Amino acid sequence: MTAKLEKPLKRELQIGEQLYTLTISPTGLLLALKGHRKGVELAWQDLVSGDAALATALNASLGGATSRGPSESPGGAKSGD
Repeated sequence: MTAKLEKPLKRELQIGEQLYTLTISPTGLLLALKGHRKGVELAWQDLVSGDAALATALNASLGGATSRGPSESPGGAKSGD
């Protein structure tokens, strides 16, 4: 039986020489350098819908550190508002 994910779960991991914090939450996951708040964020909905690769590629081309859902603009307002 699996436990329901109801609150963020944080784990430390090492990639190369760098330490990172991986936060798994009900909304998605966040990978950030240890001691930093900003990092690479991925929503579960983007992952299962296939938008994860698109969001990652777009984000990399814009030089951003976090990804947003496909319907969100940088100001936080949804498109079409």
